[in-house]
Amino acid sequence: MLICTVGPQLGKEQQIKIADDGEILFKGPNLMLGYYNDPEKTKEAIDEDGWFHTGDIGEFVDGTALKITDRKKEMFKLSTGKYVAPQVVENIFKESFFIEQLMVVGENEKYAGALVSPNFEFLHDWCHKKKIHYRDNVDLVENPLVVERYQEEIDFYNQRLGKTEQIKKFQLVCEEWTPDGGELSPTLKLKRKFVKQKYINRLNQIYPK
Repeated sequence: MLICTVGPQLGKEQQIKIADDGEILFKGPNLMLGYYNDPEKTKEAIDEDGWFHTGDIGEFVDGTALKITDRKKEMFKLSTGKYVAPQVVENIFKESFFIEQLMVVGENEKYAGALVSPNFEFLHDWCHKKKIHYRDNVDLVENPLVVERYQEEIDFYNQRLGKTEQIKKFQLVCEEWTPDGGELSPTLKLKRKFVKQKYINRLNQIYPK
């Protein structure tokens, strides 16, 4: 499997480390002194020890090459105090032929959950082979056999994740997510706030009050 990185650290004078929450920190002679006439913004970006907080989440591959996995602003904290980087989790689940899009949720909740937009073309073919009948996609995503099959997919990909990142509950939605529908940006990034508002009833089933 090809693993894309931004390359190894350049020179001994440049220092890179990963903070406890996964953020990439940088220090070196080529680091900016700060924001012009904006000490507060400078203080937010560069800590007292001189580390620049990049806002990116990452990890080292094979101990040398730096891999960026997410943006810190996308991260959220569970009620347990553990952090979840959603894009990392989402990209793993989107390897499934059954899943077109998936959005990880769970901020301030006890566990991570997910809203799942199926790959309907693949799902329709699977249902045809299994002789599963349905009226439309609304009916399809409520079918117990379909939900059970998606649970198998969730369980399979959960094995590649840490306990905190694993999806404990999910809900299937009956629409494809597209820029025209408002769920995705023109560059096909999830519009998380919009999706949460659109599927508030589904979220309430993942996190019943």
